[in-house]
Amino acid sequence: MVKAKSRVSGVVLTGPLAPFCDAYRLELSARGYTPHSGVSLLRQVSRMSRWLLGQGLTAADVDERRVEEFLTVQRAGGRHRSQWSRPGLLCVLDVLSEQGVTGVRVPTLDTSDVGVLLSSFERYLLTERGLATGTVRGYVAHAARFLGGLSLRELDKVAAGDVTAAVVREFDGVGSVSAAQNFVAGLRALLRFCFLEGLLGTDLSGAALAVTGRRRSPLPQGISRAQSSALLASCDRRTALGGRDYAIILTLVRLGMRRGELSALTLDDVDWRAGEVVIRGKGGRLDRLPLPADVGAAIARYLGRGRPPSRHREVFLRDRAPFTPIDAGTVSSTVRRACRRASIPSIGAHRLRHTMACEMVAAGVPLTQIGQVLRHQSLQSTAIYARVDVEQLRGLAAPWPTAVTR
Repeated sequence: MVKAKSRVSGVVLTGPLAPFCDAYRLELSARGYTPHSGVSLLRQVSRMSRWLLGQGLTAADVDERRVEEFLTVQRAGGRHRSQWSRPGLLCVLDVLSEQGVTGVRVPTLDTSDVGVLLSSFERYLLTERGLATGTVRGYVAHAARFLGGLSLRELDKVAAGDVTAAVVREFDGVGSVSAAQNFVAGLRALLRFCFLEGLLGTDLSGAALAVTGRRRSPLPQGISRAQSSALLASCDRRTALGGRDYAIILTLVRLGMRRGELSALTLDDVDWRAGEVVIRGKGGRLDRLPLPADVGAAIARYLGRGRPPSRHREVFLRDRAPFTPIDAGTVSSTVRRACRRASIPSIGAHRLRHTMACEMVAAGVPLTQIGQVLRHQSLQSTAIYARVDVEQLRGLAAPWPTAVTR
């Protein structure tokens, strides 16, 4: 009888990536891939190794750009989505880096005058302004569009009319008030930075005229307590994924965390003895809040029974290999999945933050304390919740005029 050949051991690598086959297998195992799930990834790496050989490239030439080129080749060749994986190829880059192969995952630096300026602008926004990483990324992108085609020698010739014209072009191009407002915010920050650095003789930030538009000012929208309970009840805590989702939603409801704050929560941020949790907020802000007992119990249950083994320190991980930390988008999709299971209208993660604030207003908690819990930098951000208490607002309303009968 012919013995069946193992699919796992049947993958043979040739080409420049062949010497790193064993290290790649070990890395896949460390990231939570089972031997059988790693077969397709090994076959993909085998195809990439042969492609590199055909291109006359070595392992030292492999970077993120080469990965994207190879993925394009696979898609053009009719490979099904199940036969190619970007995370699997990025894992190859990490293996090559750990093996000391040079030239791996080193981003191409823009050494032009404008590129250096944008790098300095990015550091200024992160360190001096303390802005969030996502905000900085957007501001730098807006600045790059404004500076396109310019050099530092031409920058001092920019006048107020050029700034206004750039805002008009942006608004005409996107047709969205919010997008144009974001562009203006980034442009103002760039012009102010250039003035502080002496690249502009005049502060032209005021020339970036504000973009206005009709915007509704609705009441903060929370959900009812019954709907919150339905979201939590929809999570099957007998499974690892259900336990994770339950802990995520409960943390959002009870602590009012932003989705980015929750995805960034690490094991070191939870002080179990003191019953406190450190929240890493916008602009590098750190806040220490009491850890509710039910939230702590849900997180502890997930850590003990549902969280896969991992070298990562983030609390919440993906439920499938590779077991990397979840991102902010996963937090929102977790809430939306729970809405579908509970048969309630779909909401985002931020609505649960509104829910906690509205419940505190209904309980008579002062706005200053609500602002502390929500970690607002300005009381103006918290003031919008003052409109939630409709019963108290009725007392401020003038009586409706009635006709005088004679």
